[in-house]
Amino acid sequence: MKCECSAQHAQNAWIKASQLAPPPKPPQVDFYMPAMPSMRLIRALDMGWWRFRRRCLFRRHILPLLAYDDQVLIDIGHCREDILWANKLPLKIDAIHALEVRQKKR
Repeated sequence: MKCECSAQHAQNAWIKASQLAPPPKPPQVDFYMPAMPSMRLIRALDMGWWRFRRRCLFRRHILPLLAYDDQVLIDIGHCREDILWANKLPLKIDAIHALEVRQKKR
């Protein structure tokens, strides 16, 4: 019973961490005001903030899965080494997406 509850909790944590969608691209404007920042700068700031939030979600929901035993992690399709590997990735690489790609390769 405890293993089923743990597996369900682990699956729910993975779903919560995967729900944050990237920000939409800023609209193309025909007229720029003199003090208006570049749209590329705005997009870079949005994506940087989004990557930071995704990594926070990864740390909040996925890293606690390491407390479970290896069998529960295998039941949801991951292994301890993959999660530790994704945690060491640089911020510019989405750890949740990298785990999904690595999971599909197996």
